[in-house]
Amino acid sequence: MKIRKILVSQPEPLNPKSPYYELAKKYNFKIDFKPFIQVEGVTLKEFRRQKINILDFSAVVFTSKTAIDNFFRICGELRLCVPETMKYFCITENVAFYLQKYIVYRKRKIFFGKSKFQDLMEVIGKHPNEKYLVPLSDPHKAEIPELLNKHNIKHTIGTFYRTLSSDFSDMKEFDYDMLVFYSPVGVKALKENFPGFVQGDIKIAAFGPTTASAVTQEGYRLDIQAPNPEAPSMTMALDNFLKEHNKGNK
Repeated sequence: MKIRKILVSQPEPLNPKSPYYELAKKYNFKIDFKPFIQVEGVTLKEFRRQKINILDFSAVVFTSKTAIDNFFRICGELRLCVPETMKYFCITENVAFYLQKYIVYRKRKIFFGKSKFQDLMEVIGKHPNEKYLVPLSDPHKAEIPELLNKHNIKHTIGTFYRTLSSDFSDMKEFDYDMLVFYSPVGVKALKENFPGFVQGDIKIAAFGPTTASAVTQEGYRLDIQAPNPEAPSMTMALDNFLKEHNKGNK
């Protein structure tokens, strides 16, 4: 069966030159974008229940732009002025640059990793005496607290926001040949919104090991996984798959 329609569980790219559009043109398929998850910040009351005093910490670890937004949102609601001495450790340089939305970048001590939390741990390990606050979502990857504990890093995990399954009740048709997931919560959303879903010939792609694991745990067949040695990105993995798949489905 030729792939004619793909659903990607992410917001539609703002860049008209996105690799996804290039793929759609190259292989002549229709592509839809719909986030399978939505983010909801915790209320100030919910945050206070965690008994976290932000000023007790000397460093903050950010794993995403969403974490940054919700950290400074809570600080604003607490009418809290974050001291200039606070250090920021970000999972990537791109996330680090996002801090400019809230602070004067050049006047702060900001550190970042390459792409994975394991990379960032190498940076954090060079600052073992800091007391770290880690704003995360509910749920979050178990890998993060596990690595911090493994390296004996003094830290506190704070729930600043939560990820929820999106509502698909407005979707009239679900006639896709491929589904592309980027988070375990997205896979859960499929199960919740379409309890009678039967995969059949529909291909499922997953980005990241936890998302791939969620696919198989829900009883679905995983057809494409990224990153992999030949494809560091999802679009590259899709390109490689479609190249082979279309040979026998012309």
